Amino acid sequence: MTKLGINIDHVATVRNARGEGHPSLIEIAKIVKDSGADSITVHLREDRRHIKDQDLKILCNKKYLINMEMAANIKMMEIAIKNKPKFVCLVPEKRNEVTTEGGLNLNKNYNLIKKIVTKLNNKNIRTSLFIDPSIRNIILSKKIGAKCVELHTGKISRLVKNNKNFSNEFLKIKKCSKFGIENNIEIHAGHGLDYKTTRLLTKISHITEYNIGHFIIGESIKIGISKVIKNFKKIIK
Repeated sequence: MTKLGINIDHVATVRNARGEGHPSLIEIAKIVKDSGADSITVHLREDRRHIKDQDLKILCNKKYLINMEMAANIKMMEIAIKNKPKFVCLVPEKRNEVTTEGGLNLNKNYNLIKKIVTKLNNKNIRTSLFIDPSIRNIILSKKIGAKCVELHTGKISRLVKNNKNFSNEFLKIKKCSKFGIENNIEIHAGHGLDYKTTRLLTKISHITEYNIGHFIIGESIKIGISKVIKNFKKIIK
């Protein structure tokens, strides 16, 4: 059965805007789990712009299926080993970016990434790599020792959203997914996904998990705001 992972980073973004404890990340994580999500993703960025160290610690202690996104460096690896999330996904990270643009450069950072993946796998933390969809990246991921990759779907998401021709990008993802499965690598997809692009990608049977964050949080605000307003209208009537 295909799985759904929910990234709750932007719940923390809203919370941090006021420097207070609302909305509670822990309460949201429980709601996400109870609503049927298969895992909960949190990205502990080096600049701590949304998720904080304490968030990760509490969520991991709650025994939720936490997928920790993190930069490929030794300090983050040590934090992961200390907190023991169920999963780790290594992602590229630049301080000046708004969101993660592009996958890991496996050629440039091969030795470091291989070292981190080996150590985390030895600690029974399944580690995946966030990569641009290419056969070369799948081959390198296999050599590194990754048992799972997450294909960056930002490009196809933008093409679909802007009503542009997405056929080449779709075929690229499809070929990579098939090649990955043939090489015993689990295939996930994530970044920029909405209803339309996700529905399109479900035609690729080799994708076994979708990780979605920003769109789900945005839709939740849109769908939920009416109910909250009605609650307050009842209070003040």
